[in-house]
Amino acid sequence: MTEAPIRVLVADDQVLVRTGFTMLLDLEDDIAVVGEAADGREAVELARAHRPDVVLMDIRMPKLDGIQATAQIAATPGLARVRVLILTTYDTDEYVFDALEAGASGFLLKDAGPAELLHAIRVVAAGEALLAPRITRRLIGQFTAARTARQTADDRLAVLTQREREVVALVGRALSNEEIAAELTLSPATARTHVSRAMVKLGARDRAQLVVVAYETGLVRV
Repeated sequence: MTEAPIRVLVADDQVLVRTGFTMLLDLEDDIAVVGEAADGREAVELARAHRPDVVLMDIRMPKLDGIQATAQIAATPGLARVRVLILTTYDTDEYVFDALEAGASGFLLKDAGPAELLHAIRVVAAGEALLAPRITRRLIGQFTAARTARQTADDRLAVLTQREREVVALVGRALSNEEIAAELTLSPATARTHVSRAMVKLGARDRAQLVVVAYETGLVRV
C-alpha cells in the first residue's frame, strides 16, 4: 500500500518564490502542494481548511506576519499535527527565535539548496525539529542571552526529573533520539519516552520548543 504524500502549504508574499517552491515540490512523488498563500491571514485560513502536514512559512508578509500566523495555527484546535517550517532570508533575524516560541517546528534559510529544502520538509513532517545547522546555536544563543538572566530556570525545570533534564539538554544540542540513547546508554524507545514526557511537562509543542527551553534555562550554553 502506497503511503499518502506529505501535504504542503506554501506561504510567501512573493509570487515567484511561491511558484518556484511549488514547481520544485510537485516534482516529488511523496510531496503534494495543497495550497498557496500570499499573506499570513490567508495561510491561517488555508491551514484550517486543508490541514496540511507542513506549512512553508515566510516571516515577513502583509496582513499577518509569519510569526502571528504560526501562533494562530499552533493555537487552533485540530491543527496540532500541522508543522510550520519557517523560511527566512536573514540568518540573524530575531523573528526566527520568536517563531520557534510561537510554535514553529524549525527554520531554514531561503538560500538553502533544493535537496536541503526537500529534506527539511520530510524531517519536519516526520515530527522532528529542523533548525538550520550552520546558524542554530549562534541565533538562539544570541537572542536568549538577555532573556536567560530573567528566567527562573529552577522553577521551569522543577517539573522534570534529573534524567529528563539531561535529555532536554541533549535535545538542545540537536541530538536525535538515537544519539541521545547512545549518549546516556538507553534504548532509543526509552530516550523517545523521556523526550515526550519532557515536552508534555514543559508544554512544548515539539522538539524545536525544547531547544528553546534548553537555551533559555541555561541547560545549553553557546
